[in-house]
Amino acid sequence: QVQLVESGGGLVQAGGSLRLSCAASGRTFSSYVMGWFRQAPGKEREFVAGISWSGGGQYYAASVKGRFTISRDNAKNTVYLQMNSLKPEDTAVYYCAADRTYPLPGRPNEIDYWGQGTQVTVSS
Repeated sequence: QVQLVESGGGLVQAGGSLRLSCAASGRTFSSYVMGWFRQAPGKEREFVAGISWSGGGQYYAASVKGRFTISRDNAKNTVYLQMNSLKPEDTAVYYCAADRTYPLPGRPNEIDYWGQGTQVTVSS
């Protein structure tokens, strides 16, 4: 079992930055591929970014590439999402995800573990 707890969400103006964190329980954090998804009101949950077991590989949705950076610290059992140049369309609940498959499964219902989510609101 892996428990994921996100933090770092909040309200920010367009053009601003936020850093999300996701702390994982357990001793097997490095055996999981980690990622971030988001869900805006009335929309389906969508992939944002993923990172491989060691952190050597990262990949992003086209809508955030060049603005967001995913990273992980296996010693701290934590994955991060640095979000820069935020836009109102980035407003959503952001969820941390863990799975043993790289890249992460494309369908949210195939992901092994989820966090509870953290709200990010970007005002115009």
